[in-house]
Order: sequence, then C-alpha cells, then structure tokens
Amino acid sequence: MLQRYIRLEEIAEDSLFLWGPRQTGKSTLLKELFPQAPYYDLLKSEVFNRYNLRPERLREECMMFEEGQIVIIDEVQKIPKLLDEVQWLIVNRGIHFILCGSSARKLKRAGANLLGGRALRKVMYPLVSKEIPDFDLDKAVNYGMLPRHYLTANPVKRLQAYVGDYLQQEIIAEALVRNLDSFTRFMEVAAISDGEMVNFTKVASECGVSSKTVKEYFSIIQETLVGFFVPAYTKTVKRRIQVSPKFYYFDIGVVNSILHRAPLNRGTAEYGHAFEHLIIQELAAYLDYSESAHRLSFWHTLNNAYEVDAVIGDAVAAIEIKSSENITSSHLKGLKAFSEEHSGCKLMVVSLEERPRMMNGVEIWPAKEFLSRLWAHKLF
Repeated sequence: MLQRYIRLEEIAEDSLFLWGPRQTGKSTLLKELFPQAPYYDLLKSEVFNRYNLRPERLREECMMFEEGQIVIIDEVQKIPKLLDEVQWLIVNRGIHFILCGSSARKLKRAGANLLGGRALRKVMYPLVSKEIPDFDLDKAVNYGMLPRHYLTANPVKRLQAYVGDYLQQEIIAEALVRNLDSFTRFMEVAAISDGEMVNFTKVASECGVSSKTVKEYFSIIQETLVGFFVPAYTKTVKRRIQVSPKFYYFDIGVVNSILHRAPLNRGTAEYGHAFEHLIIQELAAYLDYSESAHRLSFWHTLNNAYEVDAVIGDAVAAIEIKSSENITSSHLKGLKAFSEEHSGCKLMVVSLEERPRMMNGVEIWPAKEFLSRLWAHKLF
C-alpha cells in the first residue's frame, strides 16, 4: 500500500471538501485513513436512490452519532441537496464531514449550498514521486502518475479506457455542450497545445468554434480539475514579457494517450515535452500539498528570445527543465537573462544528467534527485 503525501489532519477540527479527478485514489485513501467512519458511496445506485429521494435521511441517521464523529460522503456532487443536511449537522451536532468528489462544478451550477466556509478545500493529485518506492522516471513520462496506470504492467489499454470512458463521456456530459464532436476535437487540440501559451483564437480556429466557446471549454476542463493554467510571471524590470498563461492537463499520461504518442524515447522532442510536463505536474502538486505561499508561474519575453519554464513565488527560484544528459551554457540563457532582472533568485536546471553540479552559478540537478530534494523541502 502506497503512503500518500496529502494530509487531512484538519478533519480533527473542521469538515473538508476533497476534490480530484477520478482514479487519483481519493476513495482508497479515505478508506485507509478512516476505516471505521460511516461511508456513504453515492456511486452505488441503491445508496444514491435512498438519499436522493429523502435527503433528510442523512440527518436522521447522523443524529445517532456522537459529536466529533467523522462521516464520509463519496461523490457528493451527485446529490447537491445533501449539503443542506450536512450544514445543519455541522452546526447543530458537531459532525465532521469529508465530502469527496471529482469537482464542485456540478454543485456550483445547481446553486448548491457550499457550506459558507464551514468546510476546508483540499485537492488530490495523481501520484507524486515521493509516494513511489523505486520511482521510474521513464515510466512516469510515458504513462503518467494515476495509480491504476503507473502501477500496472500494461497501462496503455487502461489509459485508453480512462480517456474514452471518463474524459470523453463524463466531462462531455458535465459540459452540456451541444456539439460533442467540437468538444472532442478541442480536447485533442488542448493536448497538442499542452505546456504552451494559450492562443484562444488559434485554438478556436482549429476546433471550428468561437473564441468564447473555447474559453468556456477551457473553463470546464479547469473546473473539473482535468487541466490547469500556469500564469505568466508579470513583474517587469527591463524586458517586455508575454502575459498569456500556459495550459497543462492534470496528468501527462492523459496527454500521451489522447495524442497516441507512446512509447516515448529519450532524446526525442516528444520525450522532452512530456518530461517538462511531469516536472511541472510535480511542482504544482508540491506547492499545493505543502500549502506554500509561493505561486507557480513561467517567464517568457515578448520577442521569444528568453524563457524560464518555472518561476517559484516572487522570483524565489527559477527553474529550466531540459531532457538533456549534457547541460551546456546554451541551456542557461533564459535563466541568466531572468537573473539580470531579479538578482538573488536561485537558478536551477532539471535534467537527465547523472550527477548534480554547479555551472556558472546555476545548480544542475538530475531529475530524480531534484524531485527527492523538492519533497524533502530542501530546494527553496
């Protein structure tokens, strides 16, 4: 059994929303951490029907519990009406709830009671390197970090089923789009654009829909936690910079499956793109899980002369991600340009080199050692 990094200690004093895409391991984690807690699984039709017909039944049952009892409701977005009962039980009986689901979009769209700040929000990510003994970098780059995909010997078919059954059906159903073909095409174009600055007009043209529609599609992907934006670092000193965000799917295995690009071999451009995505995926999870005050961003000059793949906080650290086994001075141009405007910033390169070294004031890290130090809080 893998030990997940996410912490839920707040449940001792507060209720929690736990969101995350399907198959990130939310249900498995909750059953492991709270094996004695009453567990309401709304994916089961008989459970769904029971509480959908009579939401007040939840209140009637929980009235039998002691104050401080932890109660888990899985797939809570399926019955928004339950949240009125949940709020009453939190306020009047001191019950602590963990409300689990794939996203809050359906609840918001239905005007559901989101408990007025009475429940903290947590997000669960795919596996991270810290959680995996003998972490296999190349496997992660190829097949991603969803537990069912990373831990199996044959992840290709499972990835295809995941993309087909979950992304192509549940996300489309959630979107309530009129043109399913255009949304499916959008998901492909978004995968092609993964890790690049978003040009809404260009994406709209390739999908055959309006820019307004494309922005709504991106909103759906973001709100269902299937993708996220990394904003541009906008603090300027001398150079004019790009301000459009970059888009990433939540897991690199999903991107590879949508684009039918596997296996990926070191030394290819496709491997380089996937390698960069994986490191960004780990950085995003680390900053969220650690409840860091630092924001993840990137830096790109308007004339395309210089770029830095990741900037941590207010220029606390700048990180280039290169799938090269031999980092040279040409790989450092963006970092050096950034440091000219932001002195004191820690400069790093994540690479495929065998050993860490210092080059012209820049720390060169092998990827696995970088990730190990990241999760040990030893980088910034």
